[in-house]
Amino acid sequence: MNIFIQVALAANVIAFMQMGVDKRLAVKQRTRISEAQLIAPTFFGGFIGVPLGMLAFRHKTSKRSFQLKFAGATILFLAGAGYFWMNR
Repeated sequence: MNIFIQVALAANVIAFMQMGVDKRLAVKQRTRISEAQLIAPTFFGGFIGVPLGMLAFRHKTSKRSFQLKFAGATILFLAGAGYFWMNR
């Protein structure tokens, strides 16, 4: 399996799990995972795990600022991946 696919798969699993953990912390009113850490896996290909986690755990679904940051990170990742792919 290609290393890129392995990294992207791991990033998606981590992103999904982080959304669940952060939701649980929010419900228990404990110290939360920062938005930067929730978005970070996106830069490694985890742009599917974040929205799946949002839907599965009903977390950050009404936070427009988070959604915009996530969308920006996804666009940056896809642009970078596209540039890398075209110039390899």
